[in-house]
Amino acid sequence: MDPLTLDDLDRQLAHALQVDGRAPFSQVAAVLGTSDRTLARRYRRLREGGALRVVGVPDAATLGHVDWLVRMRCTPDAALPVGTALARRPDTSWVQLLSGGTEITCITRTRAQTTDGDLLLQKLPRTPRLTAVAAHCILRAVAGTSGWPGRTAALDADQIAALTPEPVAPGAVGDLTAADHHLLAALAEDGRAGYPTLARATGWSETTVRRRIAHLHGTNALYFDVEIEPALFGYTAEASLWLTVAPAALGTVTRALATHPQIGFAAATTGPSNVVASVIAKDLAALYDYLANGIGALDGIAQAETAPVVRRLKGAGTMRPW
Repeated sequence: MDPLTLDDLDRQLAHALQVDGRAPFSQVAAVLGTSDRTLARRYRRLREGGALRVVGVPDAATLGHVDWLVRMRCTPDAALPVGTALARRPDTSWVQLLSGGTEITCITRTRAQTTDGDLLLQKLPRTPRLTAVAAHCILRAVAGTSGWPGRTAALDADQIAALTPEPVAPGAVGDLTAADHHLLAALAEDGRAGYPTLARATGWSETTVRRRIAHLHGTNALYFDVEIEPALFGYTAEASLWLTVAPAALGTVTRALATHPQIGFAAATTGPSNVVASVIAKDLAALYDYLANGIGALDGIAQAETAPVVRRLKGAGTMRPW
């Protein structure tokens, strides 16, 4: 089977991993009515083909850190080299080229109220080809935190319930140790890394690794995301959307966005455009229809700006947990 196509079982597997990124294949197989060997083979084919990856992502708010959306305008010849340099940084995620290669966006993380000057903006390449740079603090994620709906529509409610991990008693995260940093770095590369691999990375026993992952996940300091190209689901048009929303309408608009299947992610931010969203549509005609009828139907939006995504250089993984 072509590794760049998905059948129903592949879609179910992707949805199952969004529910629990570290669920054993035996558990997923029992829910899906297939064998764990079949699922392991499917997962290996998709991952090795670059079609699917599970990543562990530290949650900024829980850890007391701040995520920033950085938007850069540049000359077309600068976009790829600058974007590639950004993608290599351990403190960036979602590095994308927009607008035919004249814009770059990324998310970078800093300590809250940082005073050490270790900011991305101060380390950007010194080049006149970068014509404008703006940074917007992400105040709150408002949609897409449980996965883009396009990849989470393959399982029914009973299957989702069977795969949902048991809740962990809430508790304080505590200060992250050096071993925690090694653990989170390894999970950012491969959210399904085996316990022996993680034990070697941290110096802990496998039992300690298992217990620490459960604690970090249970306290929302760590979550697992599935990176998979929307084109594999037949969605070929992606765009970044910036909305200027009246403060009184902010709650209403963001709650509405959370119900829209076209929204892969949305967040309230600082800046003149106070809501940013990732829009995923079947094609350009569907994107137009969504902007006209979905966004256009929302009261309180004073301005909307879109920019098509032409290339993604980095996804959710490898964000430095500090």
